[in-house]
Amino acid sequence: MAEWFVYIVRCADGTLYTGITCDVERRLREHNGKGRRGAAYTRARRPVRLVYREPCPDRSRAARREYKLRNMPRRDKEKLVLKR
Repeated sequence: MAEWFVYIVRCADGTLYTGITCDVERRLREHNGKGRRGAAYTRARRPVRLVYREPCPDRSRAARREYKLRNMPRRDKEKLVLKR
């Protein structure tokens, strides 16, 4: 069974994007335009760089954690990024 991750990337305009994946490096390449996939949000804000990664045991828990992170105030996300 694949391990899942919640991740945060910082976009070129300074904004933060949160997502989930089981392959962080592949997803980062996709966000930066390598391949066919990638979020519409990051497409207009390239390049992006990985600033946070958190392992989760399964997709369900990764999705729940992603939801919590997406709803955090920006200042709390920045604190989380600085801890890593």
